[in-house]
Amino acid sequence: MRSLIAVHPNFDAVWPFAADHFHELWKKQGPVDFLRVDHGENRMLSELIEDYATVRRVAVLGVTVTPACIEAFIDLEEATFQGSYGSNIDSEFDSALAKRGIKVYNHPSEGFWGASVSEFGLALTLCGLRRIPQLHHEILTGLKPWDYDPPEGKGKPGVRGHQFGDDSTFTSGTLEGKRVRIVGAGNIASRYASFATALGADVAAWDPFASEPCFHRSGTRRLFHLEELVHDAEVFAPMVPLNETTREIVNSSHINALPKGCLVVLVTRANICDMQAIRHRVLSDELSLAADVWDVEPLPLSDPLLGRHNVVHTPHNAGRTIDANKFWSEKLVMQFIPRDID
Repeated sequence: MRSLIAVHPNFDAVWPFAADHFHELWKKQGPVDFLRVDHGENRMLSELIEDYATVRRVAVLGVTVTPACIEAFIDLEEATFQGSYGSNIDSEFDSALAKRGIKVYNHPSEGFWGASVSEFGLALTLCGLRRIPQLHHEILTGLKPWDYDPPEGKGKPGVRGHQFGDDSTFTSGTLEGKRVRIVGAGNIASRYASFATALGADVAAWDPFASEPCFHRSGTRRLFHLEELVHDAEVFAPMVPLNETTREIVNSSHINALPKGCLVVLVTRANICDMQAIRHRVLSDELSLAADVWDVEPLPLSDPLLGRHNVVHTPHNAGRTIDANKFWSEKLVMQFIPRDID
């Protein structure tokens, strides 16, 4: 049995560790032809290889493929056709493959980066609660953060004290005991909810698209109205994908209903929220923000959100770990029929 993996640099630019991991997984089942084409190469798949008639399974990663290409693969049984984002073929092409009895595999979900994004979301939450990035930056430029003496050297309730570096104006301290409110119950949101639950938070979520088990498995209380979710939130985490049904699903009324001092966590897409409303309340010191995604990317160096005492910021890199790259490949490979080594 002959297997082929064909990779374009445009795919590697988005998933730099995925193709090689795919190759390693298939090599365990027998010999694999591995083709990584050069930058600028635009020839279609059938023009790039020889003796394609004997290929029985193929993984096309970013390389141009047409119906005419596939007609040349007369023994083909299984295939996946992936671009940088999603399938690399249209539905008509898919139907033609099905008529030939060729099994075509796609990702069943975006679960391949669920762990990476949700863990990053937890890290941002903890950083937002404890001001970890701000304190790290401050100790690089001065000794003031090490001075825990209260004002005038006199201990008073509710002011700075020994080993206290948080900002009590906003939600701070431990995640344990906090009211965490999540928009979403999918791959990312349910994982994040399970982390918060395990750390002792009071977790509730709203997601009109999710099934009941999505809430149960993360120990999350399900709410049926978004308005219920926002009124008592200490940590508010909107975590749904961005599409036409979710754009600004969290509107200005919801943002304005968040209690003063609430920490907002953004790790999926910023524009699921009314970002102007978030910006206004953050810049008015009414909310704190821990975000990996933004309404403008890259965030201009002149943006007023940068460097604020109540903002933790990262450059939209929550999902692309080596692990997410590998899991991207694994979720495709596991769908192919297992092959014994020849």
